[in-house]
Amino acid sequence: MAVIHRATLRPSKAEALAAWLPAQPWSGLTAGDPVEVVTRFRFDDPAGEVGVEVLLVQTPDGRLLHTPLTYRGAPLDAARAHLVTEMDHSVLGRRWVYDAAGDPVYADVVRRAIATGGHEAELERADGTGHFDKEGTAHGSGTAAVSPTVTTVAAHTDGTETTVRTDHGDLVVLRVVGLPVPEGETLTAAWGDRHAVVAVLPA
Repeated sequence: MAVIHRATLRPSKAEALAAWLPAQPWSGLTAGDPVEVVTRFRFDDPAGEVGVEVLLVQTPDGRLLHTPLTYRGAPLDAARAHLVTEMDHSVLGRRWVYDAAGDPVYADVVRRAIATGGHEAELERADGTGHFDKEGTAHGSGTAAVSPTVTTVAAHTDGTETTVRTDHGDLVVLRVVGLPVPEGETLTAAWGDRHAVVAVLPA
C-alpha cells in the first residue's frame, strides 16, 4: 500500500525530469525540450520510508522514456551521483529525489515483483477517504515464492539500458520503451490499451 498525499511539489515531477533528462545520454533530449508524463505507478517499500514511483514520459518526437524515481526524507549518500533534484513537498517537507537505479529499495521491490509475479501498490489516500485511481499498472512474469532482500546496488548504463548489479544478481532497467528486450523474467507496465516491458531479470 502506497500512501499518497494531496500536495504541492516544487519543482513538480515533470519540471524535475525536464531539467534532469537532457543530461542523460539515453534520453535524446536537449535543454528546454518539454516532457509529458503519460503514466505512472507505485511500489510499496516494506519499511514505509521510501516512495518508489515508476513514470513513463513522452518526448517531443514521440518516444517513451522509463524514468523510475525514489523519494526520501533524507539524503542517501551512496546514491549521491543519482540525485535528480531536491523537492519541497507541502505536506512532507524537504524530499530528495533519486534516479531509482541507484537506490537499493527500488531494486529490492522491483526484483521481488518480477521474481514472484507481483504487481504495483494500491494507492491509499493519506486522509483515510479511500483509494486513488491508478494511472498505470505493472506485473512481473516470475513464479518464485520469495525474493531475497536487496541491500546493495551499483548501476551502469550502456546505451539505453541500465544494469543494476545487486547482491542477488542483476536487474536491467530499460530506459527507452519499445526497444528489443533482453531474455529473462520481466516487469511489464500497462496503461490504457498499451503495455511494454520496462525491466528484466536477465536469464
